[in-house]
Amino acid sequence: MRQRVKFKPKTPRMSRAENPHRVSWTDLQAARAAHPGQTPSPEIIDVRSPAEFAEDHIPGALNLAVLSDAERAQVGALYVRESRFLARKTGAALVSRNIARHLEDALRDKPGDYAPIVHCWRGGQRSQSLALVMAQIGWRVGVLAGGYQAYRRHVNARLYGDAPWFRIVLLDGPTGVGKTAVLRRLAARGAATLDLEDLAAHRGSIFGAEPTRPQPSQKMFETNILHRIETALAAAPSGAPLILEAESNKIGARQIPPVLWRAMRAAPRIVLSAPVEARARHCLEEYAALAADASQLDALLGRLTILVGREQVAAWRALASAGAHLRLAEELMGRHYDPAYARSGRRAGAGDGRARATLGEVEMLDLNAAELERAAGDILHLANSAEATATPRGPEAQTPEAPGETPSRPPSSRSASA
Repeated sequence: MRQRVKFKPKTPRMSRAENPHRVSWTDLQAARAAHPGQTPSPEIIDVRSPAEFAEDHIPGALNLAVLSDAERAQVGALYVRESRFLARKTGAALVSRNIARHLEDALRDKPGDYAPIVHCWRGGQRSQSLALVMAQIGWRVGVLAGGYQAYRRHVNARLYGDAPWFRIVLLDGPTGVGKTAVLRRLAARGAATLDLEDLAAHRGSIFGAEPTRPQPSQKMFETNILHRIETALAAAPSGAPLILEAESNKIGARQIPPVLWRAMRAAPRIVLSAPVEARARHCLEEYAALAADASQLDALLGRLTILVGREQVAAWRALASAGAHLRLAEELMGRHYDPAYARSGRRAGAGDGRARATLGEVEMLDLNAAELERAAGDILHLANSAEATATPRGPEAQTPEAPGETPSRPPSSRSASA
C-alpha cells in the first residue's frame, strides 16, 4: 500500500545579501568620515514625507518619500477613525506605488554595487518597506537604527551639551563694516568660518529678512550649524579657530544653540573699523534690493518708531522718498545703529564682570575689494596666533547682545509614525 506524503511548500529564506542590515549612527558617521569630500558617502535616503524632510534632515540626504504629506494624513486618519488593519492595507498600496515610481525614476540608473542607507522617523515600517524591495533587487542596503531620531540625538548632544569642542574668534565692529564680506574672503582662503546669517537666512536686524529665502526651522538651523562647524574644522589645519561674526543670540526668529552661544560669549575678538561714509556705501550695495522697494523700505522704517520716535522716522522716510539712500544709510548708522552698538558693549561688560579679549583691530579706509582682501589677510594672521596674542579688553569691547535667555533644552520632537 502506497504511503501518502503530505506536501509542505517551503518558504524561501532571504540570503544575507537580500536582507537589509541595520546601521548605527556612530557607524554611519565613521563611514562618512572615511570618504571626505563626497556628499555624502554612503548615500542616505530619507523616506519621510516632504514636510518632515523640509523641517529637518541629515545634510546631503535624498528625499524619496514613500508617503506624500496628503497620503500620510490619509493613513493616519484611517488609523484613528476606522481600524489599524484598513490603515495598514491602504498604506501598503500607497507605499508600493511610490516605491515603484522611485525605482523607475530616481533609482533607475543606480549601479549594482549601490549601497545606500535608508531611514524614516525612527527606523520603522516606512524605511523597512523601501529597504526590503531594494535588498531583493540586489542592492546592499542598510537601515539607520533609530532613524532620524538617532541623528537628532547626535545634534542635541553636540549643541546642547556642556562644553564646546572648538575654539572661536569673533569678528566685531559696527553695522556696515563688511564683516560678512570679510568672512567670505576668509573662507576662500581656507579658514574655518561659520556664517550664521547665511544659515539663518536673515541679516540680524529689522532690515535683515530675505524675501526670497524664508528662515529655516530651528531644527534645520541647528543641523546646518553643526554640519558647517564639523566640515569647516575638518578641512582646516589642525588647531585652527572657527571664525564668525559677533551676533545677538537670536537671528531673526532663530536662536543660537547653547554650546555655540557660550563659546561666543567667552571668545576673543578682532575689531573691524571703517569710516561712516564707506560703511553707508557698502550697506547700499548689500541692500540694493530693499532700496529699490519703496513700500517695503517705508514699512521697515516704520518699525523703528518705538525705538527712535515718530519725528525721526518721518525724517528718514522723507530721505527715502527723495531717493537720498546714501544719506539715509548714514543717518541710520549715526543715530540708531552706532549708538545701539555702543550700548551693547557697555551692557556686555557690566553683565558678567569679565574683561574681554581683543586680538587686534583692523582699520579699513574703504570697503572696496582690495581693502577687504587686505583685511582678510590681517585677520587670518591675528586669528591663527590667537592664543599667543590675546590681551584683555574692557567693557567697550563688543560681545553679542543677549536680548533673552538662550534655550537650555533642544526643540521638542513632535510625535510621528515610522
